[in-house]
Amino acid sequence: MKQEVIKELSTADLKERLEEERKLLVKLKLNHAVSPLENPNKIKAYRKTIARLMTELRKRHIEASNNS
Repeated sequence: MKQEVIKELSTADLKERLEEERKLLVKLKLNHAVSPLENPNKIKAYRKTIARLMTELRKRHIEASNNS
């Protein structure tokens, strides 16, 4: 997921998407532990997407606290 797409999402959508991505990452890691994935770089991609989502949420939180 690109940063431009993440910026367009609402905060509620970001939180929902973050939970979905975390669940998928856990599932992917479990599947990889049982039998190796064809493309283990998918795990890295999910981790990066989760980091991008968390960064945007943190940025919005900081902006909201500064405006108050």
